[in-house]
Amino acid sequence: MDNSKLKYVYLVILSLIWGSSFILIKKGLGEENGVLVLQPLQLGAVRTMISGTILIAIGWRSFAATSKKDWPWLALSGLLGTFFPAFLFAYAQTEIDSAISAILNSTVPLITLIMGALIFGISFSKKQLLGVIIGLAGAIGLVLAGMESHPEQNYLFAGLVLIACACYASNVNIIKRYLQNIKPLAIATGNFVFIAPLATIVFFSADGASIDYTSPKVQESFMYIFVLCLFGTVAAKIMFNKLVQMTSPVFASSVTYLMPVIGLTWGTMDGEFFNIWQGVATAVIIFAVVLVTREKKKI
Repeated sequence: MDNSKLKYVYLVILSLIWGSSFILIKKGLGEENGVLVLQPLQLGAVRTMISGTILIAIGWRSFAATSKKDWPWLALSGLLGTFFPAFLFAYAQTEIDSAISAILNSTVPLITLIMGALIFGISFSKKQLLGVIIGLAGAIGLVLAGMESHPEQNYLFAGLVLIACACYASNVNIIKRYLQNIKPLAIATGNFVFIAPLATIVFFSADGASIDYTSPKVQESFMYIFVLCLFGTVAAKIMFNKLVQMTSPVFASSVTYLMPVIGLTWGTMDGEFFNIWQGVATAVIIFAVVLVTREKKKI
């Protein structure tokens, strides 16, 4: 299959995988008698450690073949593309629904465009600029609607999702500009070579050694985390790195097209409430993403 068709296959698969990641994070945190089974720092660290173990086992030779001059960019890519977002999303979902996280994550293409223009010197069109403005308005509307319908939730934590989105956007531009000629598996493995030791430090600093691993609830949480690692991190990161190299940063980040739909479906099935104004705000965000990713004429 040629790249012009393969890129859409990757886009759909990644949307399905990452759209399911938010409910897996929620289930990974777990809850027993109103108390979280795992703390956000523990979940983020475990997710990184397990994913790192798998990737280093299968991709060490690929990473070893990379040049040392690329290692700083691989490390930065790992921090921005995986390490910080893993903790930010975990903390965010202690206060807001998984479906809301999925919707806010769809702002990645908008943030990618902004950062690409301001930091990496990538040009953009008037229609794309309009899309960015509309998308940001939709994101604000989504948060305000959520605050009204879910007064028990702290929607200031939605800011953590937007910070994670900025990390993702930075990572996409870094891969495209500085890691274009490195194999996708080598990029993914290199990321974890540098961040897995940091995650281990965080894990033990967050009392990871005191977790009761014999508890059925803890074992259930680890089951969800393992699924998240295997598909949402390991397989998805390799595919996403390939997609970035095949296309543009904005196209690759448009993987968020279908993610809100998948995230909303899982959230609704899990009993999360979603009102009509949140639906309107979601439609506004998706429309903005379409404007940003479809425009090809430059100014």
